[in-house]
Amino acid sequence: MPQLCFASNNAHKLAEIRPLLPLSLTLLSLADIGCHEELPETQDTLAGNARQKAEYVRQHYGVACFADDTGLEVAALGGAPGVYSARYAGPQRLAIDNVAKLLRELTGAPDRTARFRTVVALALADGTVHEFAGEVSGRISETPRGAGGFGYDPVFAPTES
Repeated sequence: MPQLCFASNNAHKLAEIRPLLPLSLTLLSLADIGCHEELPETQDTLAGNARQKAEYVRQHYGVACFADDTGLEVAALGGAPGVYSARYAGPQRLAIDNVAKLLRELTGAPDRTARFRTVVALALADGTVHEFAGEVSGRISETPRGAGGFGYDPVFAPTES
C-alpha cells in the first residue's frame, strides 16, 4: 500500500486529513517515520515553510511527504501575524497566548476582517514538489467562543458564502 507522510504530529490536523485521503493510501505522521526533531521553518513565506518541511522529510527519511503552513492575516494589523501565527506571542507556541495577544492588539479596531491562508507542499519521491494554496475569509470576534477547535478558531468567524 502506498505511503505518504504528513509532516505533522498534530493530532487535530491528522484527524482532519485522514478522511480526505483514499483508503488505498497509508497516511503516516512524523512519529510514524521516526522523525522526532523540530522541522525547519526558517522561510519568510507560508509557501517557503511548507516546501522546506516537505523536502526535509523526503530528503532525510526517504518518504513522499506533504507539509502545510497556515497563517492568520488580519487587515488591521497589516497582515500580521501571518507566517508567525504559531509563535505570535512567543516561542512557546501556545494558542491561548496567541489569541490573547491578537485580541489585545485589536482592541478598539473598527476593521476586524481577516483571512486564514494555507499552503501545502507535496514532495514526491522523484524530487518534484507541487504547491497548493487556499484561503478562508472572515472576521475576528471580540471575545473567544465555543468549546471546540484549536489555534485561532475561538476568535475567527468565517464569512458565510
